[in-house]
Amino acid sequence: MKGSYFLVIRLEEEKRIRTKGKAFELKPGYYVYVGSAMNSLEKRVARHFRREKRLHWHIDYLLKEAELLRAYLILSGVKLEEDLSREVSKFGEPVPGFGAGDVRVSTNLYRFEDEPDEALRGILDKLGLGWKIVKSEDDIGKTW
Repeated sequence: MKGSYFLVIRLEEEKRIRTKGKAFELKPGYYVYVGSAMNSLEKRVARHFRREKRLHWHIDYLLKEAELLRAYLILSGVKLEEDLSREVSKFGEPVPGFGAGDVRVSTNLYRFEDEPDEALRGILDKLGLGWKIVKSEDDIGKTW
């Protein structure tokens, strides 16, 4: 399955997240990370739910310190990551330079003061995309 995804993350307290080459000062709140997986959407998102993994992407370093609440799996044969990120930027506060090394947006991580689901569902409905919410690695394999 191909597509994109949103990760909805809660950070309880202010944290300095250090990646291989950068450090990000993050305030408490809800964060939405926008990603894509054009080979195996289910495997990519399942990896994000795992606590034990090799740290590779910026998001891996954040998830080590924060709680992944849920993911939105968005089916698409075309890469929508940049378009979705631009849409989320209309609602959330951007974290410049986070997780956007291979796309033409300045970030793929956005902070929200409150739960972001209303905004995310609005974006997906506006774009007419098929999606489902998963709350654990076990949810991923369940039927659409």
